[in-house]
Amino acid sequence: MSDLQRKILDILKDSEFHSGESLGEKLGVSRTAIWKQLQKLESMGLQLESIKGTGYRLAAGFELLDRGVILSALKQRKSAIPRHLEIFQSIDSTNKYAKEQAEQREFSCSVVMAEQQSSGRGRRGKTWVSPFAANIYMSIVWDFQQGAQSLEGLSLGVGVAVRRALIEIGLTDVKLKWPNDIYVDQKKLGGILLEMIGDPAGDCSVVIGIGINVSMSDTAAGQIDQAWTDVQTQASAAVSRNQLGAAVIAHCFDLLGDFQRVGFQAYRDEWQSADAFAGMSAKVVTPKESVEGRILGVDTRGALEMELANGQVEQFIGGELSLRLAE
Repeated sequence: MSDLQRKILDILKDSEFHSGESLGEKLGVSRTAIWKQLQKLESMGLQLESIKGTGYRLAAGFELLDRGVILSALKQRKSAIPRHLEIFQSIDSTNKYAKEQAEQREFSCSVVMAEQQSSGRGRRGKTWVSPFAANIYMSIVWDFQQGAQSLEGLSLGVGVAVRRALIEIGLTDVKLKWPNDIYVDQKKLGGILLEMIGDPAGDCSVVIGIGINVSMSDTAAGQIDQAWTDVQTQASAAVSRNQLGAAVIAHCFDLLGDFQRVGFQAYRDEWQSADAFAGMSAKVVTPKESVEGRILGVDTRGALEMELANGQVEQFIGGELSLRLAE
């Protein structure tokens, strides 16, 4: 983002209308130059409201991510500080970049964030809708020494950490859907995607992708193929993305620092208490079949437990699985 674009956004974030002429006068450039920059901002996915003869404005609560603000918030709460905290205006995928960095240099305990992703991904290769300066797009890199076995239930544990952060900033009734979704009011608020690098039996790194809808416009959400919600809809007051980002980092770092020693079993009860599908009839869809039954919860490894019609309990863990409510 150019310096001029940042200055324009700094003026427009007061949610008042500003004409192209007044913006030009304040910034010492022509009205045409302002118009061109506004066009570029809109092409990045920024939602600008305009009224002919009145001017332009941003939605209330607009805020760019700020590395200094996030680090200050972490220091104030005496949380662990990331070894690296990088914030991009636009990137193809925070997970992809974090993975590349982890393969090339010491990058454990690092965080990558972005205002926008051009190729954000969810589970099973789905596109993660990523409008500019609207949500949280974050990747955390963490090293483990005991291979894949020590990572059992990690995505569920991270879900517990993210839920704690959301409750801290004022949300209520935050639920967790196995294996990696954040729900409020039976609608998807966020998701988690884990990717492992290194030795499955020894030293490895995990890239933890976290996406949270904060202020998603209906236009941007047109590509989402399921019921969704966002933080601003669910919160009782305006929520700062910088404060939310700091809370997510703090709670995730707390969990990750202890996870290899205590495992998912230390967080299982908390996960169970927030299970969005607990006791409901649902089905697990695999590439080969669909299995239907009543959701019992998860075991100490994070495996989903389902009671079938014949009373048998079946477990599901890993792989290309999808859980959805029975019709």
